[in-house]
Amino acid sequence: MSDDPDCQDLTGLPTRPEAEPARASPPAVPRAKPPHPPRSRGTAAAAALVPGLTLVLVLAAASTVVGKAFPLVGGPVTGIVLGVLLAALKKPGARLRPGIGFASKRILQASVVLLGSQLSLAQIVHVGVGSIPVMVGSLVVCLTAAYGIGRWLGIVGDLRTLIGVGTGICGASAIAAAAPVIGAAGVEVAYAVSTIFLFNVAAVLTFPLLGHLLGMSQHSFGLFAGTAVNDTSSVVAAATSYGQTAGDYAVVVKLTRSLMIIPICLGLAWLVRRRDRAAAQGTARPRLQVVKLVPVFLIGFLLMTTANSLGVIPAAAHHGLSELSVFLITVALSATGLSTDLAALRRTGPRPLVLGACLWVVVSVTSLVLQFLTGSL
Repeated sequence: MSDDPDCQDLTGLPTRPEAEPARASPPAVPRAKPPHPPRSRGTAAAAALVPGLTLVLVLAAASTVVGKAFPLVGGPVTGIVLGVLLAALKKPGARLRPGIGFASKRILQASVVLLGSQLSLAQIVHVGVGSIPVMVGSLVVCLTAAYGIGRWLGIVGDLRTLIGVGTGICGASAIAAAAPVIGAAGVEVAYAVSTIFLFNVAAVLTFPLLGHLLGMSQHSFGLFAGTAVNDTSSVVAAATSYGQTAGDYAVVVKLTRSLMIIPICLGLAWLVRRRDRAAAQGTARPRLQVVKLVPVFLIGFLLMTTANSLGVIPAAAHHGLSELSVFLITVALSATGLSTDLAALRRTGPRPLVLGACLWVVVSVTSLVLQFLTGSL
């Protein structure tokens, strides 16, 4: 007899335990269709740029139309002003930021590369050796004054550098070239461009009167306007109001002056890299590598300038490339305006405007003095 009570029936006889009922097999689940293949990382990144880039392009197109109607203001300045106003009304959300950031950095660099198509070594020969000391001397004095006066006013290094190169070289184009080299913030770019613009307007209104007061010739006034006014539109406005000959010569001087972007950006890149490496290594002497020193977009600028000097770029393409370069600068500065921190702009205060005013006077006086010393006044 089994000792297991569960295996006995009522008669006491052992019985075989009942087998467990077989479990039903689970119902067949229909096989799902394979999902669509995921987008590649590059495609997803490109798609993320579309909303912000669309907004920036629309803003730049509107700014270009306004700039054509009011050449003294120009598209780039209009773009940054409209961008700041839109940012004040409603700050761009996360969906728009990737495209805006791309425009403010990559498109800005592309605009500088295209700027090289307007410059050539032949222009330096055309301007003449006598004009080079005035341009170089004005630039050296301007950058020195920007450093000294800027420190005295307590303005941070990047902002005073941008105002210095903008005043000493070629306004918004020089600021566009220098900003990525030194890693300047968008608010600093916005303030520097606005400051340069204000004194461009002042130059257009006052320089022709000053030229007539001093009895300057067409040639000397063209040199004065080309070295002491910044953006090309303002140079044309100031010089052509004095005379067509002065206007033609001033534009050539202004474009030649733009070549100073090359050595200035190289010098800034060297200083920034030296500072960063010194900060990382304490007091160790930094060892600079030339390949890492030169920004890629500046190499593109040099190649474009060389191609233009060799005649590779046809003359018929110059106007179109110039318009495209200005439009890309407008796109980049519109994006900079949209990403501007207005609170930081207000905290900066009026000191950068004071620096801009001082540098405007310094460059103007230096240009006239150097022209007098070289006999070209």
